[in-house]
Amino acid sequence: MRALQSRLSCPLNLQCGHFFHPRALSLKPRIPVLLPPTQYPPLQNSILSRVPCRPTSSFSFGSLIKASMASSATPDTDAETATKPFSVLFVCLGNICRSPAAEGVFTDLVKKRGLDSKFNIDSAGTINYHEGNQADPRMRAASKRRGVEITSISRPIRPSDFRDFDLILAMDRQNREDILEAFNRWKFRETLPADAHKKVKLMCSYCKEHDETEVPDPYYGGPQGFEKVLDLLEDACGSLLDSILAENKQIEDS
Repeated sequence: MRALQSRLSCPLNLQCGHFFHPRALSLKPRIPVLLPPTQYPPLQNSILSRVPCRPTSSFSFGSLIKASMASSATPDTDAETATKPFSVLFVCLGNICRSPAAEGVFTDLVKKRGLDSKFNIDSAGTINYHEGNQADPRMRAASKRRGVEITSISRPIRPSDFRDFDLILAMDRQNREDILEAFNRWKFRETLPADAHKKVKLMCSYCKEHDETEVPDPYYGGPQGFEKVLDLLEDACGSLLDSILAENKQIEDS
């Protein structure tokens, strides 16, 4: 009965965070409608925060069809695997602040090392409410002041990401939980690597100069929040690149 009551009152979730969007009520879910982050006080420790915001299926038929088509492709040969770029996916909630910035910062570092042809870099969100939009203009401006251009367009995470990417970096613990929850559901309907969950790591686990364990969402804060995010991402991305190169020496040698 509690679960039913929670579902009936679900629209309240739209009052919180990125979910308060004038078009949100008319959007059809393209992926599992994942849950809002716990850092927003109105829904913290609330039963509503653990209930999907749509009384429809948890999965997008479009995503399932695309994933099924992809899964029928011929497996990579050894030669193709050896030359395949190392793929990194950055994920946050709406894919308009933190993960686009991470994509931009990491891409800039890779280009400066002359390794841009050896990497495939992308970003995504655990919700689809900003799909098709550019990154937040405040984040683009803050990044540009540091010489980093953010050009990505928001998209939701999809089943094929667990096949296509070697690393999936979550900005905070809630993002990681939502990513893993999606994987645990998709793996019963898709052909996904059984150990794909091991690809999911926290972005701040690569930080060396900062003690933070999560990249905070700057969406509702002032300019200093965006600067803090960039400080953390520059620290983490530098260490991330060094770690990847140390574990995959063929990247620089090829």
